[in-house]
Amino acid sequence: MPSDLDSVESDPTPSPQSSTDSASAGTIGWLRVGAVAAASAVAGGLAAAWFYRKTLTRLQQAAEDDHSPETSTAPEDD
Repeated sequence: MPSDLDSVESDPTPSPQSSTDSASAGTIGWLRVGAVAAASAVAGGLAAAWFYRKTLTRLQQAAEDDHSPETSTAPEDD
């Protein structure tokens, strides 16, 4: 009686064609994973740059507001 692992229909020696097909399918799969990883890295970099630029703009505006003449106090009269 054959076990669950041994199938009557399975071929114990894989043909060269099937191993080539599985290798190319594996390569295509890894290329897809690499493309998704690259796209994710680019999107993350763009988001970080946007956030950093927006933060720098806010800091520059805050620094300009602190040094503007309208907000400075008038000298006290003696």
